[in-house]
Amino acid sequence: MSADLIPLDYATLRVLWWIIMGVLLVGFGVLGGADLGVGALLPFVARHDAERRVAINSIGPTWEGNQVWFILGGGAVFAAWPAVYAAAFSVFYSVMLVLLLALILRPVGFEYRNKLRNGRWRATWDLGLVIGGGVPAFLFGAAMGNLLQGVPIRLDETMRLTYEGSVLGLLNPFALLCGLVSLSMLVMHGGMFLVMKTDGPVRERARTAVRWSSCALIMLFGFAGVCVFFWIKGYEIAGANPGGPSNPLTKTVTRSLGAWYTNYAKNGWLWIAPGLGFGGAVFGFILATVRQGMIGFWFTGLSVAGVIATAGVSMFPFILPSRAHLAASLTVWDASSSPLTLFMMLAAVVLLMPLVLIYTGWVLRIMRGKVNEKYVRENADALY
Repeated sequence: MSADLIPLDYATLRVLWWIIMGVLLVGFGVLGGADLGVGALLPFVARHDAERRVAINSIGPTWEGNQVWFILGGGAVFAAWPAVYAAAFSVFYSVMLVLLLALILRPVGFEYRNKLRNGRWRATWDLGLVIGGGVPAFLFGAAMGNLLQGVPIRLDETMRLTYEGSVLGLLNPFALLCGLVSLSMLVMHGGMFLVMKTDGPVRERARTAVRWSSCALIMLFGFAGVCVFFWIKGYEIAGANPGGPSNPLTKTVTRSLGAWYTNYAKNGWLWIAPGLGFGGAVFGFILATVRQGMIGFWFTGLSVAGVIATAGVSMFPFILPSRAHLAASLTVWDASSSPLTLFMMLAAVVLLMPLVLIYTGWVLRIMRGKVNEKYVRENADALY
């Protein structure tokens, strides 16, 4: 197909793919994030093997399918913004390695914990599930904290990237704060999933976890917003060409305090995103208190979506800002694939995304119902 036959202009395709990436991230945060939260909560909501099996089997039938959103997100970045994919793996190589190792522990833990009926054996794999849930939940937020500050990368005239930072530099105070925001958010969401899916002591402890983590999220998310306004320099772009070639070095970028709030000042309706982040957490606290797990899960899901959207809206059009070489910052307008590639991928998304959504909804409906200790005892050999 000739580029001249594409019915959408380059700028529109770029924005559509930015929105698609947001949808994929929110999908993983809402579905896969609940699984991560349950894993992180395992030592706090379950005090013996039967209770741990209740918590684990609440996510056991669906956690693999929920990982698809994460895989789709990585594949979309690779195809839509190859420069971002390459730069991100260079900058966050050590973090990606730790993340990968933590995520590997999850499938191994699920599959191996029930191979032997030995307390120490199961406790070891349960620890793997805790690490596989809590560590990724924290690292996702820490990575976003680094993006909001900008990462030390440079591009030479041949577009060769150089990373000038260090591993310890990624563990700065603001990144750690954002990691705690992410962890508290997913613990809240995972806890509400347990309130919805379990009975008995596990459910009651999950209610307590939701109340504490929702309060933590409200305070940490609010404090992060204050830090972004008063202490974290944001980025603004001048001379961008939304329909131009993908060459980051053709633009001018400035940094200033409060710049990450520019999009909200220009479009007031964007405050809906942080509003959902705070409001969903508030209603999550209330609904956990009155034991409304199903409705509460929808509201904590809205909170997850709001927090993720807040980061994306604040940074637009930046994807990977650079503080060492401002012009090297990668944006929606100058780091994308060709128009033909974006359009062909968009056609695939239009055809396949409805199938993914229908399948996800069907699985959640089939697997509805609560898990309790009686159910676990009666199906001991068939469950995790």
